[in-house]
Amino acid sequence: MAALSNRLRIFTRRFSSTRTTQRSGRGATTKVPTLYTNPEIDSDPITLQLFSWGRGASGQLGGGIEEIRMYPSPVANLLLRSDQSFSLAQTPGRIDADSSSFRIGISCGLFHSGLTIDADLWIWGKGDGGRLGFGQENSVFVPNLNPLFEEHSIRCIALGGLHSVALTHQGDVFTWGYGGFGALGHKVYTRELVPRRVDGSWDCKISAIATSGTHTAAITESGELYMWGREEGDGRLGLGPGRGPNEGGGLSVPSKVKALTVPVASVSCGGFFTMALTKEGQLWNWGANSNYELGRGDNLGGWEPLPVPSLEGVRITQIACGGYHSLALTGKQSSPNRTISLVDSTNMT
Repeated sequence: MAALSNRLRIFTRRFSSTRTTQRSGRGATTKVPTLYTNPEIDSDPITLQLFSWGRGASGQLGGGIEEIRMYPSPVANLLLRSDQSFSLAQTPGRIDADSSSFRIGISCGLFHSGLTIDADLWIWGKGDGGRLGFGQENSVFVPNLNPLFEEHSIRCIALGGLHSVALTHQGDVFTWGYGGFGALGHKVYTRELVPRRVDGSWDCKISAIATSGTHTAAITESGELYMWGREEGDGRLGLGPGRGPNEGGGLSVPSKVKALTVPVASVSCGGFFTMALTKEGQLWNWGANSNYELGRGDNLGGWEPLPVPSLEGVRITQIACGGYHSLALTGKQSSPNRTISLVDSTNMT
C-alpha cells in the first residue's frame, strides 16, 4: 500500500497539480472545486483529483449539469501536504489490512456517486428514493458533504442501485434510500430519506460491508456474515429453506448465514449471487449460477455456501462480483510453478 501511495503521489504531481479548471460539454469553463485542504498545507502540496466520465443525466458525474462526458474529466481536488501519507479506503471484497489514519475512497451506484475523505462523506447524483441521504429526493449535481454524518466517522461506503450503505469506524452500519427490496435492513419496506443505523442481532462491531442492486451484506469482527435484501429463489442470501422473503420478494431482517461454517473477512454481492473470502484467502460462494458465475464447472446454483473447488489451496486476496460473472485476485504463491494472477469465472463458451 505504501508503494501505491508513492505512485499516486508521483502521478498526481505530474498530471493534476496545475489543473484547476475543466471545460464542460457545452464549451463553458468551470472551476474544479477543492473538497479537502490540509490545514497545515505547505508550499509544495500534493494534489489528488477525482475524475468522472460517461452518462450523467442525473448528476452522477458531479460536473454541475446534465451531460455526457466522452473522456475522463476532473470533478474535485484534494490538497495534501507534501509529506502526508494516505491510503485507499476499505473496498468490498478486499481483505482490509491498512491502518493509515487518512483514507480516501470512492463508490458508484446506479445513478449516484460517493467519495469519502478522511471519514467524511461527499455524495451526489440522482436523489429519488432518498439514496443521497439529505432528507429529500432532489438530485444533486456536484459533490455535497452529507452533514448528517458529522457525529460519525465514515470508514467506507457501498452504493447500490437505489440505496446506499456506510460503515463507520465505530462499527455501525447505516443505510438509506429505497427500501422496497429489503436492502436497507430496517425490518420495513419504506424509503429512508436520511441515514439510519441498522440494528442487527449481532453482538459485536461490523468490520466489512457490501451491497448490490438489491441485497446487502455485513461481516462482524468475529467473522460472522449477515445478509438481507431481495431473494427470488436463487439463494443469494445463503439462508436456506424457510428463510426466504417475508414481503414482496425481499427480506429486510439482517439474518446470519449459519450455513457458512468458517469465519470470513470480506464479501462481495453480485447480481443474483454472493461471494465471501476468509482471512486465509479461501473463496466461498452461493446463489444463482445459470451463467457459471459460481465457477464450479456446471450451472447448478443453490443457497448453500460452498468453497470453489478449483481454487482450494490458492490464497485469494480480493474478490469482485458482477451481474453474471466473478473475479478473484491471488496473493503470492508459495510454489514458483503455480502462479495464478487473475481468475475470471465468466463463461467463455
